Amino acid sequence: MSVIDELLVGFRDYLLSRSDRMLQHFTEGFDWPAQQRSLATHDLPVVQYLRKHAQLGEGAEGVLFDRLFQAANELHWAQTYSIADFGSDFLQRYGWVELFGTRGHFASEEMAGGFLLLGPGVHYPDHHHEAEEIYIPLTDGSLWSKDAQPFLPRWSGEIIHHPSNIRHAMRTEDQPLVALYLWRGGPLAQKSIISGRMQ
Repeated sequence: MSVIDELLVGFRDYLLSRSDRMLQHFTEGFDWPAQQRSLATHDLPVVQYLRKHAQLGEGAEGVLFDRLFQAANELHWAQTYSIADFGSDFLQRYGWVELFGTRGHFASEEMAGGFLLLGPGVHYPDHHHEAEEIYIPLTDGSLWSKDAQPFLPRWSGEIIHHPSNIRHAMRTEDQPLVALYLWRGGPLAQKSIISGRMQ
């Protein structure tokens, strides 16, 4: 079994171990993919923060983080935005990997899932998209805003739900953010709409 296969198993087992009803409803009936796509590895500057943060600690989030750390060099890390959207500094500290979905390491037309990375000192401005979304941070201390409300700290293992087309934003301070994400119920490869800006 490859490290990417092991990451998918760890991702699935982590979600299935959670007793949260909203999360269970979100993933209910999902046919977990088994066939791995052949994607070229692709690195990004933000992945250095994952490598530096290798020792996360105990617990289910730590186990999943370790699986991600072990697979990091084999993954196809990507970015949705360009310099024109948020500038070059943002791109140095932003990236994601789609583990499964329409363009991920495993094919799924039903749901997309993977991991978001943000380096320290990043403001990911208000944005929205048609797909319903769940985030679960694997690291502590990031700040999250939903529907233009004040930023609030979120902690490892918290389930953060964004209904379709609701505005949301994230901020990091002195620690990077590593978060699991799930998308469903909309275009799985849609570029988010930056609030107040036409795409």
